[in-house]
Amino acid sequence: MEVFPAIPMDCLPKWTLRGRRLLPIVQGGMGVGVSAHRLAGNVARLGAMGTIASVDLRHHHPDLMERSEGCHDQVELDQLNLVALNREISRALDAAEGRGAVAVNVMKAVTAHAAYVRQSCESGAHAIVMGAGLPLDLPELTRDFPRVALIPILSDVRGVCIVVKKWLRKNRLPDAIVIEHPRYAGGHLGATRAEEIADPRFDFEPVLGGIFNLFRELGIERERIPLIPAGGINSHEEVQALLALGVAAVQIGTPFAVTEEGDAHPNFKQVLAEAGPDEIVTFMSVAGLPARAVLTPWLKNYLRREKALQAHAKADPRRCVSGLNCLTVCGLRDGLAAIGQFCIDTRLAFALEGDVKKGLFFRGAERLPFGTAIRPVAELLDYLLTGSMPCLN
Repeated sequence: MEVFPAIPMDCLPKWTLRGRRLLPIVQGGMGVGVSAHRLAGNVARLGAMGTIASVDLRHHHPDLMERSEGCHDQVELDQLNLVALNREISRALDAAEGRGAVAVNVMKAVTAHAAYVRQSCESGAHAIVMGAGLPLDLPELTRDFPRVALIPILSDVRGVCIVVKKWLRKNRLPDAIVIEHPRYAGGHLGATRAEEIADPRFDFEPVLGGIFNLFRELGIERERIPLIPAGGINSHEEVQALLALGVAAVQIGTPFAVTEEGDAHPNFKQVLAEAGPDEIVTFMSVAGLPARAVLTPWLKNYLRREKALQAHAKADPRRCVSGLNCLTVCGLRDGLAAIGQFCIDTRLAFALEGDVKKGLFFRGAERLPFGTAIRPVAELLDYLLTGSMPCLN
């Protein structure tokens, strides 16, 4: 693997996270296994914040997958996932060589989220990023690890208000907040219904203004809680425009997923890179949240059958295909007819392996900076921060 030098930070804007001076780019967490140690560690080594997605990292470890074969013991499966998470964090920290920051994304909607948080802290992660639900209990979960930065993912002023006020009563403030726009982000989206995704209340400018007003009302200095917009950011000009609004950094997902260092199969990267606007759709996921993905053969077939599958929904633990009981709420397992009727862990695992016929390929709505080209992380960071476009021929 070619080694790129760290990007010079002396002439670029920086922000501080628990004493770590970082470039103003955050690589978003993408599961299952799309952002693991290779991507997160390389982003951190270049001076930015890399993020490991914590869910079901066994798929990067053949020995753990072998031990999982035929296993239906929830405790054993959870433990194997924690072993995988520990390995990935350790390898990312080694790859970072003391630079940048290595964060772990933990979904609140995951049943084992508390165990993932604790393992991440014990394994030395610099930050916990939590979305897919309000992370009201995150301060308690990390009480024994005061040096770990806590970063909620929220989408509107109301959510920020609830979390900040709740945490204030616990004598803790977020170390930063990711503000994710449901209209553009990939994966699970921060809206309760698909028709809310385009609601202007999620637009960055009014949300940021509302949050700054909230901070003022609560007596919190604006700089005390750095804000990090996420969703649809795909150019140097957009990064500069958002930084000019007073944010500390921006979070970017899909453009990092398709880099050379991305942890998914090359086929996965090509599916994301080659998807046109008409091939990116939103639908109701099994977790009860809208989601955005590429319209692959599997998703097209599922959406065609969705109404019929929902009509036959029934609560039955045996419908948990993976045996993980990974989500606290699952449309398939719990018989919730209004939401998704498929095993998300299985479908995301197929995508990680590049299986276009069977996989669910989460993707943001934005065009990619380098089109269909698969380029190194260093070039993506350089373009986002300086506007320098590499030769793509």
